[in-house]
Amino acid sequence: MSTRQFRILTLNIHKGFALGPKRLVLSYIRDHLRANKANLVFLQEVVGDNQHHRKNVRHWPAGTQLEFLADTVWSHHAYGKNAIYQHGHHGNAILSEQPFINWDNIDASFVNFSQRGFLHGTIAGSEVGSIHLICIHLGLLEHERKLQVMHLIDHVRRTVPPEHPLIIAGDLNDWRRTTHLALTKALGVQEAHEVVTGRCARTFPAFLPMLPMDRIYLRGFDIHNCQILSGDKWREFSDHCALMTDVSLLKPVG
Repeated sequence: MSTRQFRILTLNIHKGFALGPKRLVLSYIRDHLRANKANLVFLQEVVGDNQHHRKNVRHWPAGTQLEFLADTVWSHHAYGKNAIYQHGHHGNAILSEQPFINWDNIDASFVNFSQRGFLHGTIAGSEVGSIHLICIHLGLLEHERKLQVMHLIDHVRRTVPPEHPLIIAGDLNDWRRTTHLALTKALGVQEAHEVVTGRCARTFPAFLPMLPMDRIYLRGFDIHNCQILSGDKWREFSDHCALMTDVSLLKPVG
């Protein structure tokens, strides 16, 4: 794929476990990510470390989940540590075929029991400036999400020049679409599945998708297609379906 074209995939990996009994399915997730040939992957609920699982779970990776999933396919990756507990931590991650210029994790925790953040990285690839990548996993409470999206809008306005291409992807927990409307209005982004089909994708729960939870927002790109990745075996990978889109950079004016 050229440096002007991107296949983008987002997935909440449910900490690498299948639904039901604690069964690690990281190898299945990795195989599926590879098979879809995405060159930018936005992941949520990635375990950075868990000492209990490292001792007790069969086939737990020797390194981090992120390193295991990236392997030799995505040479560059970033991780944002959000939920921190005594025996480990988990958060958001981005896998990229292109190197990161920089990346940072922005705290977005607004209630005591919910630790959240925005993972913001940049890669090269545009004549008008860096491509900005923001991986998000918003909270379960609507009041929490409202504060988080205000924080996200403010962050983007302060740090992303309007002419720079922008991708925001992840699990928004936004089945009522209030966050969706706020983002599209304030930032001038388009949601990939809505552009292609006229509505946000229903991605949760994976065994019977009814709620529109996962999104890919873009600014500065042409959106060619968007599809929900699901099927009879999808519940083996996560409680969410994945969302994938093919896009290309808009050519600068002048």
